[in-house]
Parts: sequence; C-alpha cells; structure tokens
Amino acid sequence: MSVHSSANVKRITTHILQEMKDRGEKISMLTAYDYSMAKIVDAAGIDIILVGDSASNVMAGHETTLPITLDQMIYHASSVVRAVSRSFVVVDIPFGSYQGNSSEALRSTIRIMKESGAHAVKVEGGSEIKESVARILSAGVPVMGHLGLTPQSIYKFGTYTVRAKEESEALKLLEDAKLLEELGCFAIVVEKIPADLAKQVAETVAIPVIGIGAGGGVDGQVLVMHDMLGITQEFKPRFLRQYADLEGIMMEAFGQYIKDVKNKDFPNEKESY
Repeated sequence: MSVHSSANVKRITTHILQEMKDRGEKISMLTAYDYSMAKIVDAAGIDIILVGDSASNVMAGHETTLPITLDQMIYHASSVVRAVSRSFVVVDIPFGSYQGNSSEALRSTIRIMKESGAHAVKVEGGSEIKESVARILSAGVPVMGHLGLTPQSIYKFGTYTVRAKEESEALKLLEDAKLLEELGCFAIVVEKIPADLAKQVAETVAIPVIGIGAGGGVDGQVLVMHDMLGITQEFKPRFLRQYADLEGIMMEAFGQYIKDVKNKDFPNEKESY
C-alpha cells in the first residue's frame, strides 16, 4: 500500500503523484466502473482509479473500446466517484469525443467533469491530438496522456501486438511523450511497448509514467481490475499477473446456492421471519 494512507492524506492529487515520482515511490493504478467495486479499491489504498473505456469490453461485452459512448462513460464515472474518498479518479474520454476537434474535446471534458465529479481525463495519442489536449488544459482540467498501444486506434493498427519495436515508431513515441509533458499533461500511460523504451520515457520526462505491459522501469503500473482478479479468464497476455481466481470462487458460490435452493436447504428456520 502507498505510504499515503487514508490516515494521513484526504485525497490523492496531481501534486502528490508528482511527489511520488520525485522520491521514487511507485504509483498504483487500477480500473473500476461501478460503486461497489470502486469502494473496495479505494479502501485498499489504490492511488489512481481509472474509469477506463475498457468498460466497453468487461462491462458491456463489446470486442473493442470503440462502441462506448460519452453518456455511458459519465454513468460509470459518476458511480465510481460516489464511492471514492481517497483515490484520484481519471476518466477516459471515449472514441469520437475529442479526436480532430478541440472544441468537441472541451465540450466532452466539461460534461465529464461537471456530471461525474471526476478529477482528470485521459486521452490517447500524441501530436495528432495536441490541439485537443491544449484546449482541455486551457480550461484547467488535468490531462493524462496515453501512448504505445492505443486501443481506440485498433482498426488502424490491426493488431494488439507490442508497439514501438521499430526505431522510427520508438522515436515518435519519445517525441510525443515530450510534447505531452510540454503541453501540460500531469502523467502518461504507456501500453505494451518494450521495457527499455518505457524506462527511457520515464527517465526523459519529469511527469509520472504509468505502464501496462511496459516493464518495471516506469513510475507506476495499471491493470484492468477484471483481468487481475481473474473474472475475465479469456484474456491472459504476458504482462498480466492474476492476483485471484474470482471466477472460480464465484462459480463455486453460485453452484452451492443453486444446490441449497433445489434441496430446500435455503432458507432455513434461522433465515426466515
């Protein structure tokens, strides 16, 4: 658990996250999409909760993150924010709500911040979206960048394989990281890139760099909660460490409940009025 326990800090902020990088304390980050799970994650001491557009996959069953809407993201974010008393809550701006139009990006961000109460937004891309990033930052909203494998661009890439293995793409990623820092982003997520490159990014920029499938040389780690808890069993990339097998535990509990109902063992006299 972070040294910033609920006993000595009321709320994680961008300032605290920067202090953590500066002194070499790793930053913990997990996704959450609903009140009940977010309340547990927050109580556990997670530094950042990401209301990710991965909700499109794990909550709605879509193949990609593209179908989820701004209204749906605001719904999930609102549910999470109501549960949280300590963690810093970042919300993904969904596909189609910020790319190519800085005015649209600002409108989407304002809706997220006003209607959900979140603390920051996250966007995917570098130089291609610099105008949108600058416009959001001009309104005083903290922005987290996202480079490397960017799921909202999956149809452009055509694959979920490791990104930036080639020198030209690696150089662009480094330049994009510097650009995001210069624009004013408070942190950057790097996804599924070579560990050496991720370490170089973290050493090049002064802001926190959070990795997923990017090795241990970055300033923190993020995983999708459903993956690390073993709820989604079909997704098992190399970078995923599964900390529990909740699918197995839940299946056993459901099976016992069904058995007890069928055998007329539930409810018993003590469970009745």
